[in-house]
Amino acid sequence: MVLDFGGVYDGYCVDLTRTVQLGVPSPALERLYDAVDAAHRAAIKTVRPGVRPSAIDAAARGVLAARGLADAFGHGTGHGLGLEVHEEPRISRETPGVPDDPIEPGMVFTIEPGAYVPGVGGVRIEDDVLVVAGGCERLTEAPSLMRAAGAGARGSEY
Repeated sequence: MVLDFGGVYDGYCVDLTRTVQLGVPSPALERLYDAVDAAHRAAIKTVRPGVRPSAIDAAARGVLAARGLADAFGHGTGHGLGLEVHEEPRISRETPGVPDDPIEPGMVFTIEPGAYVPGVGGVRIEDDVLVVAGGCERLTEAPSLMRAAGAGARGSEY
C-alpha cells in the first residue's frame, strides 16, 4: 500500500510517502522495495549545492535502470516544497523548457523515486530535504518501513 501524505506547517507545505505491506511481502516485492530504497539513497547522496536537479534524478534513475526497472519509474524524483506542494525545482530528467538550474542552500524539495510493476506492486519512498552547505538535511523523521509493525518490520534510516 502506497501512502502519500501532505500537510501545511506554519504556511509551508510538507510531503511524505511510505510503502507498507500488510503481511509478508513476496520476494519480488522485497526486491522492488530494495531497488527503490537504493535509488532513494543514491539521490539523497547526490544532493549538494551546485548540483543540477537532473543529476539527482539521474542518480535515482540509474539505480533502478541497473536493476531492470527503468520502465517502471514513470515520474520525476522530486519537486520543490514551499507555499505550494509542487514548486520549483523539479527534480526530474533534463527536459527542454524545464529549468535545470543548480540547487542552492536553503532550497527544500522532495526525493521520491518509485517503481510500479504490474503483477508485483508499487513502491515509493518520499522524504523532504533541505539543501545545506555540505549536502542536505533530511527533514522527514518517519522511518521508511515496508512491513507493518508486528509483521517483521524492517526499514532504512539515514
